[in-house]
Amino acid sequence: MILIADSGSTKTSWCFSEKGKEPELFNTGGVNPFFRTTENIVSEWKETPLANLSGKVERVFFYGAGVVNEEKADVIKKALDVFFPEAQKEVHSDLLAAAHATLGNKSGIACILGTGSNSCLYDGKTITAHVPPLGFILGDEGSGAVLGRQLVGDFLKKTMPAELQHLFQQKYPLEYADFLNRVYRHEKPNQFLAGFVPFLSENIQNEYCQNLVENAFDSFILRNVAQYENYENQPICFVGSVAFYFQKQLKNVLLRRNLVPGIILKEPLLKLMEFHLQNNNHE
Repeated sequence: MILIADSGSTKTSWCFSEKGKEPELFNTGGVNPFFRTTENIVSEWKETPLANLSGKVERVFFYGAGVVNEEKADVIKKALDVFFPEAQKEVHSDLLAAAHATLGNKSGIACILGTGSNSCLYDGKTITAHVPPLGFILGDEGSGAVLGRQLVGDFLKKTMPAELQHLFQQKYPLEYADFLNRVYRHEKPNQFLAGFVPFLSENIQNEYCQNLVENAFDSFILRNVAQYENYENQPICFVGSVAFYFQKQLKNVLLRRNLVPGIILKEPLLKLMEFHLQNNNHE
């Protein structure tokens, strides 16, 4: 009986698998340990389906944003201890989730392209190299936040084509000051900027939108993937909504550079369950 979690800052997706039964899927709030305490997480989980699974779970695998070291992993582990004291527990980064879901026990490069971006070199067991993503101000190339930042910047500077300028204004009737306030004075400007990505998706046939997306992906490859040893011969896999919805543009960029596109998943959860069930059977 295995419980798996894939957690971001806003949402945690759970999958509970019991032999001979359909997997049970449910969501709870995000639990990034940079912003949450163990006590705070426990009180939230008491009001969720997790409370009903107490005593039924043998192994828990939790993957999450913000799990960057043992100290942050412990914040989550202690909360899991309250609900599943008897179960074996492992807490890992969302980057290892991307590697397990897309590469399994094979080596390659695993990437995340969502609101933020990230990448690693994986040897089939562990992450062996990692280029720091640096967030949307210094890095996060190819992410939703950076795509949105470029789009909003071009709109405000009036460097996007006139017909798109008009469409953008209709879809987002915000004033100049509104944009600056949301980016520079409010919380989570990265999520605000990523919220403009659907505009790119709706207008992807337009050359401007296509170039913006492909140039951002090219920058992601050059500044991240190309730092890994032997990257030209490794499968390059992706998880995340940006990678999933723009996979045609992503594959164009990879193929132009003679690179090997691997699996592209919107979310890793079901593939993570598959990975752990297979490895469980081999143990």
